[in-house]
Amino acid sequence: MSAILLIEQVLNGLQFGVMLFLMAAGLTLIFGVMGLINLAHGSLYMVGAFAAAAAAAATGSFALALVAALSAAALAGVLIEVAVIRRLYDAPHLDQVLATFALILVFSEGTRWVFGSFPLYLDIPDALSGPVTLPGGIQYPLYRLALIGVGLVVAAGLWWLTQRTRLGMQIRAGKDDREMIAALGVDISKLYTLVFALGAALAGLAGALVGAIQSVQVGMGEPVLILAFVTIVIGGIGSIKGAFIGALLVGLTDTLGGIFLPLILTVAMAPEAAAQTGAALASMLIYILMGAVLVWKPTGLFGGARPA
Repeated sequence: MSAILLIEQVLNGLQFGVMLFLMAAGLTLIFGVMGLINLAHGSLYMVGAFAAAAAAAATGSFALALVAALSAAALAGVLIEVAVIRRLYDAPHLDQVLATFALILVFSEGTRWVFGSFPLYLDIPDALSGPVTLPGGIQYPLYRLALIGVGLVVAAGLWWLTQRTRLGMQIRAGKDDREMIAALGVDISKLYTLVFALGAALAGLAGALVGAIQSVQVGMGEPVLILAFVTIVIGGIGSIKGAFIGALLVGLTDTLGGIFLPLILTVAMAPEAAAQTGAALASMLIYILMGAVLVWKPTGLFGGARPA
């Protein structure tokens, strides 16, 4: 494998990881602060992607498409939090799973009813289209570099929000002792709605950004949701830092594993058999990684810490 190809795959892994972080950050905030298992988080990712595709088709503006994705996902998050989720905070986890799974079906059929069953497509904006030349003469898509930049900016913004603002202090306190901050005058219902809307908006943003490099279709959020759960388990539930590190580990492991394993197996197998076996093993690597982390540290890399 050439050095150029290796660097390109590392960048691909980073891009996948930071987009996965946008999903995992919202999920870990919701689970860590509210104690809620939200299987419908992937549906909010899908809502953001469809809203962006529809807005881009109507206006021709990618910036407005991102605004539409953030707004639609946040609004959907507020609606389901007020109408459904608010009744589940003290319910057993099984009830939370069943209720949010039902929301997946509602969102899927509702999206199919509004947009139809055929995929939509969101074009990369002209300003970010084409490759850019990196040091060493490496040609890499500018849009994918922009996705890495967006993910890093969002990660820094979330760290600032949780560590340097009054709202972040309330979020951290709400994770540790919701009764106490309620007694101190914080409206816990409004705080939970705000946290849920923030998590939903992050998922919608991820859906919109990824929608420009793959088709936008019903059910696109569920595979990403599984990876997001793996990410927060590796990083530690309730930790923004853990979500970020976990997302990068998952992104790099998944991307590089798919490249290296078939090459390694060619030493002992025919190329076609090595490619098939390597692809099968590569899909298992992130779960092997999760198992190894949990054996070493059952709470995840940063588990038990405040959102940080």
